[in-house]
Amino acid sequence: MAPDEGNDLPLLDPAVLDRLRTELEDDDGVWKVFVQNFIERLPHRTEKLRLTLTTGDLVGAMDAVLSLKTSSQMVGAERLAGLAMELEQALRHETLHSEPARVLPRLAADRLRQIIRCARQTTNILQKYLHSG
Repeated sequence: MAPDEGNDLPLLDPAVLDRLRTELEDDDGVWKVFVQNFIERLPHRTEKLRLTLTTGDLVGAMDAVLSLKTSSQMVGAERLAGLAMELEQALRHETLHSEPARVLPRLAADRLRQIIRCARQTTNILQKYLHSG
């Protein structure tokens, strides 16, 4: 994925949420609890990503970005998952021949603001989706 390609993705793919709702057969609103848990954990995930990037913790940053990417994919947060995927690829590529302690803070400066803004937008749209369902 090219840099900023994640911006071309929709904030939310409702088909993913509809499929989740169907698979869980709307059993006492389990799908809503799943989405609410994602919303509640999202600030923790982005904060962990910020902390690990700014401190040069490559293992922690990789764990944080994979957690963000996977959880975003599971609720259909396409743009957020795309941004996390771009960061994951940058982490893998840019730390091959460079010191993580120098590369990771730069990646934080370049990408965190956009990821956090997208996380807020995603939270807002997911909350609207929850209240409409």
